[in-house]
Amino acid sequence: MIGGMRAANTRIAIAAALALSSAAAWAQIRVADDSGRSVALERPAARIVSLAPHITELLFAAGAGMRVAGAVEFSNYPEAARSIPRIGNSAQLDLERIVALKPDLIAVWRGGNAQRQLETLLRLGIPVFYTEPHRLADIARTIEQFGRLAGTESVAVPAARAIAAQEAELRARYAGREQVSVFFQIWNRPLMTVNRNHIISDVLRLCGGRNVFADLKPLASLLSTEAVLAADPEAIGAATGEVETRDELDTWKAWPRLKAVARGNLFSIDADLITRHTPRILEGARQMCERLDEVRARRAK
Repeated sequence: MIGGMRAANTRIAIAAALALSSAAAWAQIRVADDSGRSVALERPAARIVSLAPHITELLFAAGAGMRVAGAVEFSNYPEAARSIPRIGNSAQLDLERIVALKPDLIAVWRGGNAQRQLETLLRLGIPVFYTEPHRLADIARTIEQFGRLAGTESVAVPAARAIAAQEAELRARYAGREQVSVFFQIWNRPLMTVNRNHIISDVLRLCGGRNVFADLKPLASLLSTEAVLAADPEAIGAATGEVETRDELDTWKAWPRLKAVARGNLFSIDADLITRHTPRILEGARQMCERLDEVRARRAK
């Protein structure tokens, strides 16, 4: 009788353990990142290290700003991000500082961090989530992913839906516009631009623009002045955080036969609004679309 009771109790204990194990497995958070890896957490991330300024901004947009324990330099938006401890920059990370922060998640810009240092972090066993947005739609998707990883979906999901709605409204407004050929300058010394896979090209497409260097292989490429002259774009835009950039664009006036120069189609957009993969790029997109509408208006004169 006693032996039977013990056997029954053992079966109950085993069943309970299996049930708890199953519950833990179902409770585990699992999200596929932009490298195709599946990132799994036993519980929502409470200490997150951000390795790119735009990632910091996306985490705040997802309601997880208070969970960011460390961030790279230039993580300056929103204002609360400025007080987050710094752990280096995109080119050189302070690995000791990162480990000392005891993060339970590291969020990485796949195209913007030193790969060798990232491999070291992976070997430490800290969960790493890669993000690489190429389209405006990727911003809303990434905010939702961060919401799942941080347990802040109640903020992230409505925020993502609002961003998607704003993008859809812009696309509908500018659909069918006449195409404008554009060279978009992301740096001037050395001269650099982007290919079709960069998010700036998606903004151009939304506005009815055509990136004249879309077929270049690298995401961001060095360029010669001669290549721009040969492409002869109708408009030249630039990403800038510098007040002098208008003067830098004015250097193109040395070639008055260049179509963009002859028609007065030189414009600049704040780099934070057009190069960062964050909700603010929708403001940069609005500015881009307005500039390209001005280009079209000048055709009739």
